[in-house]
This record gives sequence, structure tokens and C-alpha cells, in this order.
Amino acid sequence: MLTNLSGGARSTASATHQFPMKPFMYIKTILSICLSLFFVGVGTASAQQSLIPIETFVKQDQFSSPRLSPDGKHIAIKVRMLRNGRMVPTLSVYSLPDLKLVGAMAMEKFDIPLSFGWATNTRLIVTKGIEVGLREAPQATGEVVAVDLDGKRFQYLYGYDNFRSSTKGDRYGDDYGYGSIESVPKRDEHVLIGTYLWRGERSFLYDMNTVTAARKLVAEIGVKHLDFYTQRDGIPRFATGVDDNAWQIVYRHDDTSGEWKKLGDDVVGNRFSPMGFSLDNSEFYAYVSAKGEPAAFVRESVKTGLRTILAQDSRGEYSLQWNELHASPFATISNIGIPSVHYLDTNSTNVKLHKDLSQQFPGSIVNFINFTDDGGKLLFGVASDRDPGSYFLYDKKSGTADLLFSTAEEIDPEQMAERRPFSFKARDGLDLYGYLTVPKNVDTSKQKLPMVLMPHGGPFGPADDWYFDQDAQFLASRGYAVLQINFRGSGGRGKSFEQSGYKQWGNLIQDDLIDGVKAAIIQGGIDVKRICTFGISFGGYSALMLPVREPDMFKCAIGYAGVYDLAYIFKENRIASSKNLTAYFKRTLGENEDELARQSPSKQADKIKVPVWLVHGGKDEIAPVEHAKRMREALIKAGRSPEWTMEPDEGHGFYDAQRRKEFYENLEKFLDKHIGKKG
Repeated sequence: MLTNLSGGARSTASATHQFPMKPFMYIKTILSICLSLFFVGVGTASAQQSLIPIETFVKQDQFSSPRLSPDGKHIAIKVRMLRNGRMVPTLSVYSLPDLKLVGAMAMEKFDIPLSFGWATNTRLIVTKGIEVGLREAPQATGEVVAVDLDGKRFQYLYGYDNFRSSTKGDRYGDDYGYGSIESVPKRDEHVLIGTYLWRGERSFLYDMNTVTAARKLVAEIGVKHLDFYTQRDGIPRFATGVDDNAWQIVYRHDDTSGEWKKLGDDVVGNRFSPMGFSLDNSEFYAYVSAKGEPAAFVRESVKTGLRTILAQDSRGEYSLQWNELHASPFATISNIGIPSVHYLDTNSTNVKLHKDLSQQFPGSIVNFINFTDDGGKLLFGVASDRDPGSYFLYDKKSGTADLLFSTAEEIDPEQMAERRPFSFKARDGLDLYGYLTVPKNVDTSKQKLPMVLMPHGGPFGPADDWYFDQDAQFLASRGYAVLQINFRGSGGRGKSFEQSGYKQWGNLIQDDLIDGVKAAIIQGGIDVKRICTFGISFGGYSALMLPVREPDMFKCAIGYAGVYDLAYIFKENRIASSKNLTAYFKRTLGENEDELARQSPSKQADKIKVPVWLVHGGKDEIAPVEHAKRMREALIKAGRSPEWTMEPDEGHGFYDAQRRKEFYENLEKFLDKHIGKKG
């Protein structure tokens, strides 16, 4: 079980305009767009005439995480390809502008490219991961490899298989540790890799040759599990991590003494996250929060320590838009409600460019991904609440933008539902935010809708956002309003907001969700007699805890890959064997056995009076299947036998496309039976 029981919403890129697709790769026809002209000749889809097929929602995004090469001649993309009966992400490289496949990096079994970057114009560096479930982020294996864009000259740089796989394996042996890409100071086939041994007490930074695998030690700190942050010239400046009690620690390199010095709480505060350095390395950028408030984005002098606040929002945090070479930010994009753009640097030519591009996509958000090294070309995405994604290549010289590809060609934005920002005050006066997805072409002033409350995963860190949400859109297509609340504990509003949910799994967090339902009812358009709750991971826990707390509010409950016995969490193998995770859950969950029982749905099953459906994977390591078994047994004992779906070879969420389709089919039937037309 990870620190977060994830299962929350995701952010994707999208476009409001649909173009005909090439039969290969779902790559849309290349179309030049002069910025001086508005898009013309693009028709809109007709109103939804029939039920959207389930297959439309089941298919995973074909493409993700594109990165433009330094010279703009190629683009690297994660492309899902069929391997061993599963659609597994594979790193693929295409030439530009013709989008011809020039190379692919195949990995063994279910290994995937986790993160990657361009070391040179022709060579990529990749960290490896493994997919553990559809509803959970892939887990890093700690391995780092390099490969040419055509798939040749593969080199194993760091990891537990180093002796067998690296040309320097006989010299360095296996690395029983974790490696990460820290920076690429130059385009000379060298990269800086941060490492630490799984059972060691030190952290290391190496300069590695991506062709020969030769290593040179750059920095070493006698503290485990640290990540390094380096200047543009490759000089390490900061190292950050967490101690055994899961509190943040930050070290800074002192040039005078040559030592690494731990920064005090007066500097680190509640959060200190370096984000990059200026071109001359005289300043760095960071997110900082003194007491847990939403982090401010600051610029600080390396020499004097003088800080300048560049952006801050008391409501919540935001993402950044960067100029060429990631040298400085020119805009922020808020994460509360419908995202809004705030421009920081009015002298930046990219402000005008961003405004011009944004005008071409009304109702959507433009996100700059990366520039070529000379700044002449830009890869950007466009996102909205109704479209899973499109990416474009902009050429500054010609002033045109070419549409490259869409992540999910099957989705027609014109058929998707609006995600409305939703806000209310909790019973203690706290302002809370969320989203209400309303079925298309429904007037809620004239028609009361059945509603599904869908708590996100976590509980600490993840948050629902405005962008396309597959589950919410599927349910809306079946006629249900979908309510999602960023309860206390959710990410995006600062550490204090997150920490306010500590030890409140079954208390204040559930109060927030219940208060959100009451607010939605007061605002109108919701049928108070037809409300169900459905959640995944921590959301699955909430889905079963809510009818314990409010037995008359909900008509049914669906728990998918949930945890239901809080005391058992400390007995799970991955928690019991990790000092950090044990400390984390003691702080965020608590240790009082009576309180843990009171907040555990499996210990309160006699209070659940509604129909329940439990869904789980037998190989789930994030939320072990023992949780579902205990919940099922408790419900049977209480005389409320649940519907039961357990797939022995699935993990934290079903990966197989046919099983995901069957889940949606059964979800539709279950809801229809209890709050739909049949209900």
C-alpha cells in the first residue's frame, strides 16, 4: 500500500476542434493554422442521439507524455502497444513533420518507460517502471537506461540488473537501489543521475556517460533517500527528502566549506521545493510555504538569499508555464474551479503567443510542454473538461501550429458533459470546492437527476480537477449527475489543508462529503431519493463509510479496490516492512484501536442498510484483497450479502480491456437497479 491510495482524476490535454484521422496511430491530419486567422471550416458534432457505447470509455489513452527533441526534428511519445495480451506503454520516436516511426524501445514483460528526456538530439535517457494496476501510478524499479532514437546502442546505466545488462557491469556490479534523472547540463551524452541504495544510509549523485556507462561521483551525502537539484552548469545545490518520521528535510551545498548543510525550519518551513535555476545560475525558483498555506512561487538569490514572491493564491496552488530552456516562468494556471491563466512576465514574447493560441481554443486551456533548445519550435497541448487530448507543434518562424495527434480519438467532445465548478461551506465554515458533472442536454431546473457521489483516492495529496474524467463522463452519459468533492486532506490547497484531514478518515473527511451532497441538493436539480456513492481506492473506503454515517442519504454503495479495515493497514507487508510508511500512517491514520475500529466500515457493517457491490483484484498490492474479504464477511454476517466481483490476476484496478468493459456494464446495471429507471 502506497502513501496515497490513488484513484483520483487525471489531467489531460485536449482540443475542441475535431479533424479527420489518419488510419495509423490515431494521428490527426496535419493542418497549418495561421495565428492571424480564426479556425474555419470545422463543423460541430450533432447533439447526442443515442447512448454512447461503453467501448468509447474503456479504451486507454493511446499516447501520452510527448517530448520534443532539442533540435525539433523528432518527438518521443509513450505509445500503448499490445504485449503479452496487455496494452503496455512503449517509448516510440517519430520524425517531424512527417510523423514517421523511426524507433521504439521495447522492454521485458510489463516494464514501461516511467520518465524520459533527451540527452542529445539523438539519444534518450529513460527511467524504468512497472505497471501495478490501472488505478495506480506505475512503480519505479530504480533502473535507468539510455538508447538512441532508432532503438539502437542500448545501455543500462543503473539498477539491480547492472552486472548482466551494462557494458560496465563487471566493474560496478548490481545496484540494489533507486536511480533518477536529475539533470542534463550539456548535450554531450552525459547526464546527472541521483541514486541511493534501498538499504543504505547515503545518497549519491553521479555524472554518467550514456554511451559507455562510465560513472564519476559528483556528490555524496550521509543521508538516505535524497533527490538532488543541480544548477544549469551541473553543480549540485540542493538535496531534499524525508526523514524516518516522513517529515521533509533539505540540504544545501555550501561553496565556501564544500559541505552539505541541513537547512533549518526557519528556511524550509512547511514546504521548500526547488524548481530550477536562472540562465546565469545566480537565482533559483522554488515553491515555499512557511506554515502550510498554499505555496508561494518565489525567485531567490543564490548569493544573498533575497526572495521575491512571483505568484501566490490564497485559495490554492497552481501549475507554471515556462519560457524557453525552462529559464523562467511567464504564467501560472490555477487549479481551483475552471483553470484560469495569470501572466507574470509581460515582457515575455510567450505571453502574447499563449494568448493568441488560447484565443483559438475557447473553453480550453493551452499548456506549453517544451521548446527546442533554440526556442524556434514549441510542443503544446490543449485541454478541456470534455476532450481527453490533442497536441500541437508550433513553429515561431512560420507562425503556424500543426496538429500532431489526439490521445483518444474515440471521444467526441460534443457528446461529453459539462463539469461545473462546485463550492460550498462545510458545517464548520470551511470553504470547499469540487465539480458537478451534469448529463448533456438536461435542464436541471425542470428535471431532478439521480446522483452518484464519487470520492477521489488518496486521501492525502490527490484531488479532482476540471479536466476530462473518464468515470464521471461515463456516468453522465448514462443520465447521472456526478459529484466530486475535494475534501480536507486533498492536495492543491497547501499542507495545512492536507494535514487537516489527518486521523479524520471516517470523521471530518466524511463530514465534508456529506455536506457536499446536502449543498448539491439545496442548489437544486438532484433527486434526494436517488443518490448512490461509488469510489475507488480510498474512494472505495469512503463509499462504504458514508452509508455508515448517513444510512438514509444513500440508496447503494460501490467499493472498488478499497481499504475497509484500518487497523489491518499496519499489518500489510509493505507497510510493516517500511519504517517511513509506518511512521506516515501512524501520523495520518492514528494508532488507537478503538478509534480505528469506529472508522472502519468492516467493523461497522451492521449499520449499512443499503445494497453494496464490492470489486477487487486478487493481486492488488496497494489495497490488499484481504480488505475486501473482511468487508464481505462482515456484511454477510450482518445479513447484507454484497454483490461480489473479484478478479484473481488483476491489481489495483482492472487492466484488461474486456474486464473494464464488463465492470462498466455491471456498474450501469447496478446503478440502474437502485437509482435509475428500474430503481
